[in-house]
Amino acid sequence: MPTSSATLAGTQRTISSYEECADDYSRIVDPFPSPSLEAALRQVAIAAGKGGRILEIGSGPGWDADFLETQGVLVRRTDATQRFLELQAARGKQGEFLNVITDELGGPYDAVIALCVLIHVPRDQTGQVLEKIAATLRPGGVFLVTMRDGDGETSGAYHMTYWRRDDFALCIKAAGMDLEWDAYRMGRNNEEWNTFYARKPG
Repeated sequence: MPTSSATLAGTQRTISSYEECADDYSRIVDPFPSPSLEAALRQVAIAAGKGGRILEIGSGPGWDADFLETQGVLVRRTDATQRFLELQAARGKQGEFLNVITDELGGPYDAVIALCVLIHVPRDQTGQVLEKIAATLRPGGVFLVTMRDGDGETSGAYHMTYWRRDDFALCIKAAGMDLEWDAYRMGRNNEEWNTFYARKPG
């Protein structure tokens, strides 16, 4: 599906908003994963194997990539917000610009993670983004993603898309991946999140 000018404009508003708040965001976000996220990241690293290649979509400050690298994997850090890449570079971490809606993802990868980022993809673009992710995984590769639980979409400084658990699970299946487990959690400010761990058949 072609990307509409409205979608591109909304995506750019979201990116611009992150450009403005990246420094504060990096200070607020805990540099160490929560116990549940740490367990999920360890599972990703085990699935990728020592020296495995992982694509991180929306690295932000890079804290999750930092943890993954302690597990012996190689992480391709990417973000569509230039300021996040600059902040990582300032501490010696190399990242690359990547817009998951408009750019090719490269690969193949042993794993892909997209934490708190695909929430900004419009609903009508989500299927093709998931298909791109599935296509970039090697057979048997895994995908870890977190999504906001709820209904509808909101537009403003940040475009936000909410998904019910069962609906997003169907999207994962339609993209050609098998859902192995999912989990619900309550985040900051009573935000509801679902975590999904899927695998490309191989």
